[in-house]
Amino acid sequence: MASAKVAVRAIDSQSEGQALAPLIREILERLEEDPQREGLIRTPERADQALRFLTSGYRIDLRRIVNNALYEVKYDAMVVVKDIEFFSLCEHHMLPFFGRIHVAYLPRKKVIGLSKIPRIVDMFARRLQIQERLTQEVAQTIQEVVDPVGVGVICYARHFCMMMRGVEKQHSGAMTSAMLGAFRDRKDTRDEFLSLVNHRDNGY
Repeated sequence: MASAKVAVRAIDSQSEGQALAPLIREILERLEEDPQREGLIRTPERADQALRFLTSGYRIDLRRIVNNALYEVKYDAMVVVKDIEFFSLCEHHMLPFFGRIHVAYLPRKKVIGLSKIPRIVDMFARRLQIQERLTQEVAQTIQEVVDPVGVGVICYARHFCMMMRGVEKQHSGAMTSAMLGAFRDRKDTRDEFLSLVNHRDNGY
């Protein structure tokens, strides 16, 4: 797949906001709503701010996330960060999907600060997305930044485009995975990852 490195775009928040609010007001009118009624007067501006936040991942610099938090250590066991909550927008209907991501890697010479992994997840989740690409992008970015022996990512999500419309199945979910390096080549590595992800933490 193509490199997951982030293309940083400089965007003027004020001009972007000025561009979006009138369009949202027009959408309300086309939905046969009255943008001037009490509950909707500020909705275009609020929706503008919400959309810009929910798509802020396009404007995040990966270098600032990592911020030199790569450490050379002699550690060759698996590093796992599990149950990373995320919220994203489906690129097909612009409806939310949400869930949890588990990330693991086998260090070669370096480890990354643990808090950086959820930030990388958020960087890709806060875009118009599909679950499959989100999973791949997180895995590929960890591979590129840390250069480990392998990376494994598992994502479980529930999609409002299935829950609120279409088939309207409120309890269905989707699971995707991306396995790179040793996680793809070695069954015992994959099995260890799955065992750690499924392990109950007894409240911790």
